[in-house]
Amino acid sequence: MFVAIRNTPRDYAWGSHTAIAEFRGVEPSGSPEAELWLGAHAGSPAEVVEPDDAGAADLAELIAANPALALGPAHAREGARLPFLLKVLAAARPLSLQAHPTPDQARTGFGREEAEGVPIDAFDRNYKDPFAKPELIVAVSESFEALSGFRRRDEVRGVLDALRTADAASPEPQPGALDLLASRLDGPDGLRESVGWLLQDGRGDDSGEAAWLVERVTALAASDAALDSPYAASFRTVLDLAEEYPGDPGIVISLLLNRVTLGRGEALFLDAGNIHAYLSGLGIELMAASDNVLRGGLTPKHVDVPELLEVLDFTPIEPPVLSPVEAAPGVLEYRPAAPDFTLFRVEGADDAARIALAGPAIVLAEGGDVQVAGAHGSIAIARGEAAFVSPDEASLAFGGDGVAWVATVPPAQG
Repeated sequence: MFVAIRNTPRDYAWGSHTAIAEFRGVEPSGSPEAELWLGAHAGSPAEVVEPDDAGAADLAELIAANPALALGPAHAREGARLPFLLKVLAAARPLSLQAHPTPDQARTGFGREEAEGVPIDAFDRNYKDPFAKPELIVAVSESFEALSGFRRRDEVRGVLDALRTADAASPEPQPGALDLLASRLDGPDGLRESVGWLLQDGRGDDSGEAAWLVERVTALAASDAALDSPYAASFRTVLDLAEEYPGDPGIVISLLLNRVTLGRGEALFLDAGNIHAYLSGLGIELMAASDNVLRGGLTPKHVDVPELLEVLDFTPIEPPVLSPVEAAPGVLEYRPAAPDFTLFRVEGADDAARIALAGPAIVLAEGGDVQVAGAHGSIAIARGEAAFVSPDEASLAFGGDGVAWVATVPPAQG
């Protein structure tokens, strides 16, 4: 079964005014367009282009009508639920610092808030469902900028040294501000203590020590000494964040994180506990279908500091770049360590460019037309258009001059 689907981009304020429209080959709407959702998520299920033919108005309704056909083996694992959500994401401004829970944390947190009677749409609700929310982002623009995971300790020391050099060269040095952070970072749980202190003391209080540190770091980031240092990109990010969120403690937290630039086709995998923020760029994002987000600054939304500290993984890491593997000629697969999804990029009309389906799929065309054929049917989709594919199509063959992005589930393990 092939079903053409479409949706309206989400108009979050951080979105680009042009990038998603250009990807789709349509005129810009005049409003910010942040995310194009292609899935069955209740917040914005994709519309069925020909509802009379499909017998459903949207993808969620289509799946609910015959989950065994629509989901195949995934039906047994997930019930009547598409386990992934595909997005086109276009960030013109930084998103919030955030992290996502493990499956156990999600189940426990959701159960706790349900038992406490916290309304599902309450401002201070943390867990909207009992599912984890790992994410994969692949750069479509020439560069995609992000923060992801805590830096190695030696890099954090390097950032502090650059700030101390800038402070010493300033007309009125204030080394005490940097000492506030350095003394906390030197402890056995230095990252946890520092992040907790910044978020608890630095939000809503512009007269305390944390606020002083944020103000001082922001000023030093603009200095020649900082911008000539090896960490210039991180300091430019500080200035960008300060312009969007002046005084926010997330400005300082950003310096503790890996500053990542992805080239086109490069990817990040954001597993549970990874604190991250997208800064700018256009990407294909694939995630588990969940709304569980614990925020950590750079946002007017709810920040539950104790819960965030429980979810965060404070282990320093290298940037979690995920390299694709060649699954077949013209076919690259981005397969993270996640049970809910895998992503293929298909380019060219080679007969060998085939994908074997282990479950439902969504195909999105980039840059031109894409033809897709399976065991029982076929579909042609134009640039920026998408289609849902049921698993009984078994093996997909591709043609056309466009690139096909295929979101699906990996084969079941064991």
